[in-house]
Amino acid sequence: MVLLSPSVGGLRKLLATCEDYAAEHGLKYNSKKSEVLIFKAKNQTPCSVPPVILDGTALQIVTKFKYLGHVVTEDLKDDLDIERERRALAVRCNMLVRRFARSTKEVKLTLFRAYCQTLYSSSLWFRHTQRAYNALRVQYNNAFRVLLRLPHFCSASEMFANARTDGFHALIRKRVASLFQRVRGSSNSILKMIAGRYDCKMQAHWAAICIGNA
Repeated sequence: MVLLSPSVGGLRKLLATCEDYAAEHGLKYNSKKSEVLIFKAKNQTPCSVPPVILDGTALQIVTKFKYLGHVVTEDLKDDLDIERERRALAVRCNMLVRRFARSTKEVKLTLFRAYCQTLYSSSLWFRHTQRAYNALRVQYNNAFRVLLRLPHFCSASEMFANARTDGFHALIRKRVASLFQRVRGSSNSILKMIAGRYDCKMQAHWAAICIGNA
């Protein structure tokens, strides 16, 4: 569970509500597994942060945490999450290479689509360096080459075209387009607000990716 508040005072009130609910229903929050993350504002860094207490214990202040598998950082940048996905992709690829080295090309392509094209939460990546993004792209291309035993310097676009499989940029565009469509079709009030704001930077980012300008 995540609580969001614009101030420490507001966060304390939210926690008090949670504690009251837990007491009424015979529950207890684990303060050792609870953390506080302060999102940085432009040109504003707090000199000191008052303690946030849960069940009598001051919560640890962190600079990043993982929520539903996605790494969230204090500066709201996605480099660490992209690196998480790059490492996970490398692990999955190595597993496929070890276990299915003697399989046919058709089997390897099916496995690649199933295990290497998920790129979890990639449609949410918004603020990142080109270096981190390129590292994931190179990992994706190399995973395909190694699995299918292709030459290291063969053309990435040609090898994906010949295999009738999505390349990295095509895959990202499909992930973004899918999320964009789901946001626009959602009945959730917050998502409807985002979908209705055509000056929203996230919408502009999605649109740029879908038409190939990012």
